[in-house]
Amino acid sequence: MDKDRIFGTAKEFAGKAEGAIGEATGDTQTQASGRVREAAGSVQDLYGQAKDAARDAADSAVNYAKDTFKDAYEHRGDTVRSGQKAMAHAVQDNPLGSLLIAGGIGFALALLMTRQPRRPPPSRWRYYG
Repeated sequence: MDKDRIFGTAKEFAGKAEGAIGEATGDTQTQASGRVREAAGSVQDLYGQAKDAARDAADSAVNYAKDTFKDAYEHRGDTVRSGQKAMAHAVQDNPLGSLLIAGGIGFALALLMTRQPRRPPPSRWRYYG
């Protein structure tokens, strides 16, 4: 339970009591002040409820993610090894295709790394300052 819910409920109760006292004594200012305090308490209580709901939703999402990916996390080594075996098997089955793919990737990386940086276009305005 959030502290805003507790304080909001307390304010709401105090506002109701103040409004009742104002009503009993016939003091409209006290009665209005009580209603304002009651409304402020209700708003603070609703704010606390919204914070609790958001916190609960976040906790549920985290727990769901932990449960869902727990199996994959526990067996990560087996997954990597099976991927390495599948890659080695694919390379053994088609060595020329694998060599061409590796060469293409290397060529693309070389182009990206040796490319000259782009210069901004020349400015049309000259400043003589």
